[in-house]
Amino acid sequence: MPTNATHATVLVIDDDPTITLLIKNALGQEGYEVIIASDGQSGLRQMYHNHPNLVLLDINMPTMDGWVVCQRIREVSDVPIIMLTARSEPSEIVKGLDMGADDYVLKPFQLSVLLARIRANLRRASAETIQFKNSTEYSDDHLTLDMEDRRIIVSGEPVRLTPTEFNLLAYLVDASPRIVSYRELLENIWGFEYIDDIDYLRVYIWHLRRKLEVDPKRPIYIINEMGVGYRFEKQA
Repeated sequence: MPTNATHATVLVIDDDPTITLLIKNALGQEGYEVIIASDGQSGLRQMYHNHPNLVLLDINMPTMDGWVVCQRIREVSDVPIIMLTARSEPSEIVKGLDMGADDYVLKPFQLSVLLARIRANLRRASAETIQFKNSTEYSDDHLTLDMEDRRIIVSGEPVRLTPTEFNLLAYLVDASPRIVSYRELLENIWGFEYIDDIDYLRVYIWHLRRKLEVDPKRPIYIINEMGVGYRFEKQA
């Protein structure tokens, strides 16, 4: 999947013609091919017919909202999905991640920020598989990890992680017991465009804890060293 803007196709699914025109013009100037869909159903048709390299997806749309569209896309494709949302509550963002979104951009947004996020997601989609330096197998009574085989078991049940969640967990497990700084995680998992966005990292850590921890409010695996970073704690 190419990441060069002159070859990448972006599908924009949004019912606001002002926003879609703004995005189409900005992306066109950067060399992207842009496809516009004004509702969820036509967006899915464009997705199936044109196989874009990335999808920009609004949440609030009539008939079929962005949550459903995201879920439908994930049933057939791993294409990067960036949710466009005016909802800044962590629970709303986590819902998007649960549905399979890779990223989110809050409305109103700066075009420079949106373009940076598009470049970063395309780059991640075409990046090579993470190379581990240390042992990435771990097991206790609650959690079993085999990062080489991408196998996550929680309380005896397999758990699906998004590619970003997996890379975040893999990086922490590979570095254990070292504390990994916020900046290092943001730069290595998301890219240099994200290095100052600690709140963004916190949302993903919260979401990962919900999937892995016995009690997400009292984490024992993914530990926050306040003001420094995170580490993966292996249980004795």
